[in-house]
Amino acid sequence: MRPVIEISPKTNLLEQKNYRYSLQDVKDPNLYRDIYDYESVPKVTFNHRRVPMSMPEEIWITDTSFRDGQQSVDPYSVDQIVELFKLMSRLGGPYGIIRQTEFFIYSQKDREAVERCQALGLRFPEITTWIRATKEDFQLVKNMGIRETGILVSCSDYHIFKKMKLTRRQAMEKYLETVSLAFEAGVMPRCHLEDITRADFYGFVVPFINELTKMSQDAGIPVRIRACDTMGYGVPYPEVALPRSVPGIIYGLQHYSDVESEYLEWHGHNDFYKAVANASTAWLYGASAVNCSLLGIGERTGNVPLEAMVFEYASLRGSLDGMDPTVITEIADYFKREIGYKIPPMTPFVGRNFNVTRAGIHADGLLKDEEIYNIFNTKKLLNRPASVMIFKTSGLAGIAYWINDNYQLSASEAVSKQDPLVVALKAWIDEQFDAGRQAALSTHELETKIEQLSGGKLSRL
Repeated sequence: MRPVIEISPKTNLLEQKNYRYSLQDVKDPNLYRDIYDYESVPKVTFNHRRVPMSMPEEIWITDTSFRDGQQSVDPYSVDQIVELFKLMSRLGGPYGIIRQTEFFIYSQKDREAVERCQALGLRFPEITTWIRATKEDFQLVKNMGIRETGILVSCSDYHIFKKMKLTRRQAMEKYLETVSLAFEAGVMPRCHLEDITRADFYGFVVPFINELTKMSQDAGIPVRIRACDTMGYGVPYPEVALPRSVPGIIYGLQHYSDVESEYLEWHGHNDFYKAVANASTAWLYGASAVNCSLLGIGERTGNVPLEAMVFEYASLRGSLDGMDPTVITEIADYFKREIGYKIPPMTPFVGRNFNVTRAGIHADGLLKDEEIYNIFNTKKLLNRPASVMIFKTSGLAGIAYWINDNYQLSASEAVSKQDPLVVALKAWIDEQFDAGRQAALSTHELETKIEQLSGGKLSRL
């Protein structure tokens, strides 16, 4: 077959289109047993092929808190969904950097949540859905005035052969029939390619998406492709071989299936601690959207934390572009206070201890200049000032910093680590730990003792 030479609209260069991949309807499943033998840690293999970075002109965040996230905790009440939706809208800002969020619509409660969020009249995030692949559900989506819905199209042989007991051709035909129902209802389908990091990319994924593209063109309705790293197997390194290569997957979807950036989305899980790195890599190599959930709550180890990608966006773009990251702290407080969700204390940006130090030498640096030991101005960006926890290693500097921060003392009022109050308080703290105490001192304990030592000069009352 002779290569087809044409100008690429993406690079504006003459490129060879050497091959259009056809479905490989194999008799036996390709389970990549050399990589995934199940009895050992999955292997990362390299083929030393590099693909170019190609960040889209516009990138954004989408959310799955009310779908994937809600499957992993006690279901949210309608009131809780509405409040989180409003907070998410404020966080995403006027330009819709948090572009979409998806809902179930199976039950009356699900539909009530959608209707109440629709009634708010907020432009962003756009409400989308995730439904069963039935004609009735597609019609329900259309009747609710929703433009786009997610559809599950599992793409690895683990799912096609072992779960659904189908051949690749049977699976493709089933999926295409399902998508045709969406087009028939006038709904834009978002195809969730489940388990793409264990799929035969050129033997099934690319041929399937090429058929989807033909159907989309005939229907005059676009189709969105969500590449789902369902088990967290994706890796962000260059020169990694498929099926685990995030750069390779994004490049292949664009180069061999002509999926435009605005219709390409990454959905990852954190089983191997790579969720955030993989999502950023997807942006860098051509996907406009990365799918996240609030606090990373999701199946097993969770999804990509939405709050993490807010800061990844700002890091890569050099601007928050209207997002209000202080809302992240409000969201975390809401989860703790109203939902009863326990956030691990060391969690970046939202955990109780994320910008708190116990080490005396670190507190000494904070006392001199908080920039030495704080990642950025957390007071400005998250409405959470850097703080210290009083422990046996806090030292005079940590105690002085804690007093100045806790009592909001001005520069002229601030105590130094040589202040008699600080010295006396440290002596009392040392006595507590010398007597066998193990836990850090609470704010109430410290304030009570400070009131005694200061003769009431420093008091919250």
